Amino acid sequence: MAFLFRSKSKSDIVKPAKDLLTRLWQPPVSPRTEEELARLLAQMKLILQGTQETESSPEQVSQLVNLIIQEDFLFSLARSIYLLPFESRKDTQSIFSYVLRHKTPNNPNGDQPALKHVLQSRPEVVLALCRGYQHKESAMPCGVVLREALKHEPVAAIIMYDQSQEDERISRLDEIDFDARQSERGVFWNFFQWIDRGAFEVSTDAFTTFREILTKHKQLVAQFLNINFDMFFEKYNRVLIQSNSYVTKRQSIKLLGEILLDRANYSVMTEYVDRGEHLKLCMNLLKDDRKMVQYEGFHVFKVFVANPHKSAAVQKILVNNRERLLNFLPKFLEDRTDDDQFTDEKSYLIRQIETLPAVSR
Repeated sequence: MAFLFRSKSKSDIVKPAKDLLTRLWQPPVSPRTEEELARLLAQMKLILQGTQETESSPEQVSQLVNLIIQEDFLFSLARSIYLLPFESRKDTQSIFSYVLRHKTPNNPNGDQPALKHVLQSRPEVVLALCRGYQHKESAMPCGVVLREALKHEPVAAIIMYDQSQEDERISRLDEIDFDARQSERGVFWNFFQWIDRGAFEVSTDAFTTFREILTKHKQLVAQFLNINFDMFFEKYNRVLIQSNSYVTKRQSIKLLGEILLDRANYSVMTEYVDRGEHLKLCMNLLKDDRKMVQYEGFHVFKVFVANPHKSAAVQKILVNNRERLLNFLPKFLEDRTDDDQFTDEKSYLIRQIETLPAVSR
């Protein structure tokens, strides 16, 4: 692949591309700018990935990755994805994914220089990718890159513990106070709005990334939820569980069940099922007009009923509604005759409700 650099060096690709990205922010943008930028991005992708006929050169790849780091090109690219034409957005996704995965050749530690640079010196890249959900054009390519990066726990920490507004300085990893309560100012809290109010393609992709953040790195998430319990679940219940969007509502109830039933979140689960208002919300889901909402709600409801250490508030609600529940549950989703686990769980809950002790007055 040496032919790629006969007329231009690798620095003649990265710096001009960065300059062209800057021009995208200065309308009107000429078609020639878009075409030249598309050509340079396609060339970068070719250098990094090679073709079906020709493998990429490890030396040339390393040189290009190092220049991308030196020129701070990833940040410029991340914040500009939504301004690019469709094919260039696809190339950008490939460039990002490859550069962040790239490992230094012949290094026994398998260092990933671009990822290390982002985590230690340029976390703004991660937040710029998250803010790709502000535009439907960049939602999917940014989401794909984010989920690849979220395999690494520090990326999740940067997102969850960010407390900056756009264009403000962002805390570095070594500056994060993992025991501090959040302020709802950071990028993580914007996911609720992107999921609930975004266009369909924004909402669905943002939820996929949101789920990855909350399920991938269990100890990090458990600590975050314990410290920010009230703030997180007030927003989760109000914005997502009670969303007017069927897809958002159903996915959010299912994710809530996964969070509560994860062993790493035991203390979070016990706190959640202690609250009477949470049980009331869940019981309303059982009466929803849509069967899949009812079904996902059931898997949260069962955690309240099966809890052997019910709070006084939860036990009182269950006892006060005992007769109604015993009339309701036998007919609840009775057409799910092929789901033996659901049938067994429903029977178990009925027995538990039947044997509830009276609440002392």
